[in-house]
Amino acid sequence: MNSKKKDNLQRTMIMYFMLIVCAALLVTVEFVFDVQSPELKDLLLKNFEKLSMSQLSKIQVFEPMEELRNKAILMIGIIMYVTIIVLTMLIKNITGPLQHMIDLSKKISDGDLTQTIEIDSANELSQLGGVINEMSTNLQEVTMIASNMSDTGERCISHVRKLLEDDLNHNEKTKEILGELEQLQDDFDTLKFFTECFQLKGMSEKSND
Repeated sequence: MNSKKKDNLQRTMIMYFMLIVCAALLVTVEFVFDVQSPELKDLLLKNFEKLSMSQLSKIQVFEPMEELRNKAILMIGIIMYVTIIVLTMLIKNITGPLQHMIDLSKKISDGDLTQTIEIDSANELSQLGGVINEMSTNLQEVTMIASNMSDTGERCISHVRKLLEDDLNHNEKTKEILGELEQLQDDFDTLKFFTECFQLKGMSEKSND
């Protein structure tokens, strides 16, 4: 029994979203507290008083606001940095494996049944990859059975045709049977052509050897 806890893709997406939201909220709360802080208000009032007494210039009066602006820019940079990290995690854990499955699924749909999807995670993506692998395996089995049936049928048709052609008493019934065999041969040829469109894992390993 596999005791490994499976991750939920929806829960992972929510976690990434919450990381961005939490970072944004923390930065926003910090900025609001700075703006509403009594120290900032007192400092601005003192600066205006000094301005009225010509002890400070207008630029010096708003120096605390410039510091607050610089801090806001730093906070925005922090949010962007966290967002980039979360998006990188998202691409690595979700978008990357999904694109991997799309690429291999296209190869499987083109007839290459040797492809195997491997997802190094325990969520819905890995389950989907397992389903596609199982579907590919089942298709390989069906294709191999069809190929074997085609080969067996062709041998039987060849044998029966030879027996009929060796028969000296050719009649209309024999000709009719030969015509039916020709039609059956065409059907088996179509089936064989269909099975040869697929690249099977066993055949691929033999060709590599």
